[in-house]
Amino acid sequence: MIMTRFIKWTCLLFLTCMLTGCFSWIRAYQTYQQMDEFDKNFGISLSDEFIIHFKHPILYSDDFNSLSKVQPSSSSTVETGISWRYWFQKIDKDGTVITPETKFYFNLMFDLNDQLTHWSFSPLFLQIAPAEFLEISLRSIAGAKIDSTKRQLKADTTNVRKISVDLPQKTKVISKLGQPLKIEEDANNEIYYYHFLLDTANTEDGYEDRRLTVLKLYFDKQSHQLVRMTGRFIGLKISINYQKYLTNSSKR
Repeated sequence: MIMTRFIKWTCLLFLTCMLTGCFSWIRAYQTYQQMDEFDKNFGISLSDEFIIHFKHPILYSDDFNSLSKVQPSSSSTVETGISWRYWFQKIDKDGTVITPETKFYFNLMFDLNDQLTHWSFSPLFLQIAPAEFLEISLRSIAGAKIDSTKRQLKADTTNVRKISVDLPQKTKVISKLGQPLKIEEDANNEIYYYHFLLDTANTEDGYEDRRLTVLKLYFDKQSHQLVRMTGRFIGLKISINYQKYLTNSSKR
């Protein structure tokens, strides 16, 4: 009798997970747990792109669609599986794509088993999130606090290895991104706002706002260096305070 009830509850739990898509969250959480042994489970390579290699892939393409609620800009079949590209196009205050175009992309590569094996970031994205900081921020995710309400990870940078690199200069970043939508100030920084719109033909009802990325770049008033970046990309919030990863000798 007890075993029969257990089987019924197990079947009910399985059915609930199928209907609610919680298997996607389970696999996302398992991928997050892999961060505890970063070098065992992930690799980083850098050419023109910054590429994260998933050595022991867990996530499926359907998981990514279930979590992001948006379809990629394009999909193509390649010898090793399927390649998805997400294009983010700079827009003006009226939501019109600016010409000449300023845009960046994410690429996702799924293998023949339909599992995520590579995630790459375009060269323009590296202007606002330099490769050294992308890597160290990914490594700092291990042990991060999970905010289940906001579905965010808050990394603890206290014990993360610090790096000694030059922060991007404002003039160089602006030369690549162009003029911002608006500029605000706080006590120490100029905050440049950019809007980018995901080029996609299909977004799940109720999640249309995920197409819009509001990118905020913080430039130190004294050094004119990029010290922080925040933005939400297809529902994924990325926020990097570059100064927290710098050695004391590298800080201005």
